[in-house]
Amino acid sequence: MIINTGCRTDIPAFYSKWFMNRIRDGYVFVRNPYYNTQVTKYSLNPEVIDCLVFGTKNPAPMIKYLDELDKYKQLWYITITPYGKDIEPLVPDRLKVIESFKKISKHIGINGVNWRYDPIFIGMEFDVKKHIKYFDEMAKSLKGYTKHCTISFLDLYEKVKRNAPNIKPPTKEEQIELAKAFSKIGKENGIIVHSCCEKTYLVEYGIDCNGCMSQEIVESSIGDKLNVQKIKNTREGCNCLMGNDIGAYNSCGHLCIYCYANTNKEAVRKNMQKHNPNSPFLIGNSMSEDEVHEAKQRSWKIEDRQISFIEI
Repeated sequence: MIINTGCRTDIPAFYSKWFMNRIRDGYVFVRNPYYNTQVTKYSLNPEVIDCLVFGTKNPAPMIKYLDELDKYKQLWYITITPYGKDIEPLVPDRLKVIESFKKISKHIGINGVNWRYDPIFIGMEFDVKKHIKYFDEMAKSLKGYTKHCTISFLDLYEKVKRNAPNIKPPTKEEQIELAKAFSKIGKENGIIVHSCCEKTYLVEYGIDCNGCMSQEIVESSIGDKLNVQKIKNTREGCNCLMGNDIGAYNSCGHLCIYCYANTNKEAVRKNMQKHNPNSPFLIGNSMSEDEVHEAKQRSWKIEDRQISFIEI
């Protein structure tokens, strides 16, 4: 099975100590984001975890733990964008993130670290030409350290409209112009450019639309073939093996104005105050009304000779 840490918050950036405590204790409790008292307990035994997936804008706090994590196969998605503090208030400078990216790539191998350049939007001094300029600079810097880059265009969720009224998704014509340029730059630097839940018409312009965390990419990163009964994704058009996420919404301290996972700063502040690095929960602790269900977990490695899945 796959344990994912990065769809709801940024665990490496803000909760690395907590995560390593969970690794050492061998389990984690995860609240259902829609039914707060429903709790799932996941084992973190390497025998059943085929891949740990990290999604982060700042991997630096986790680097000191890489040796301890070597018992797991890993796949990192590290987001590096050119936006300033008016857009990504607490994200480190991109040059520092690139430095961390290279350290992780050297440690776990080029197949285990993928770059994300997203979300792409127009506004606040960013246009197509500026995106192409920065993408080219970053691709050259990451050449030889990754084989994959995922792009996506801004989704205008209601909270995004409210928090970031001055940005908008690129038009179809702008998307095509970006796709052509990014594909060319990617090829020049040994990087395949993938789209995340975008229209398949981008294939015509050199973009891989088969998924940013497809089974092929996961297998390449861990060096094992998987026999998977795919868990249905909630996002239309997603073809990825997202696994089971152990994060929590409204807990990412980067406070990016385009974030889909945070409602507002106050919600994030309150949740981060509830964080206890020694708790089995990312946010808060056990409650008397909790209903804890232990996930039935199995490895998906093909050597198991059967399709594996999780029942909750």
